[in-house]
Amino acid sequence: MNVEEFREYCLSLKGVREKMPFTHVSDRYSRDVLCFYVGDKWFCFVNIEAFDFCCVKCPTDRIYELQARYMGIKPGWHMNKRHWISIHFNRDVPDGKILELVKNSYETVLRSLPRRERESIQQAQS
Repeated sequence: MNVEEFREYCLSLKGVREKMPFTHVSDRYSRDVLCFYVGDKWFCFVNIEAFDFCCVKCPTDRIYELQARYMGIKPGWHMNKRHWISIHFNRDVPDGKILELVKNSYETVLRSLPRRERESIQQAQS
């Protein structure tokens, strides 16, 4: 999987928009971070230049199981380690599993949105 395939997948989910919110920070790595949002909350981000890992929200009860199973899954970079994981590309995590975890993150964040906003997103592209 490459960065464009990954980006296309994220944008294929209902109501998703992308943004590079850190373009003015001094850290070069952070400037190249692309965030994917549903509503006004992000569910995934990836560095589009390095394309080394993505960071997604994950249910707390699954984090340790995933980290034990895959060497390529680590605590979330610059995020709350109880709720976010970093999934490293080109390691032992299959592409299909990465996309599954991205979708799970999207669904988790979508469920956290206010009912009206969530229903609006779900109906917009039906």
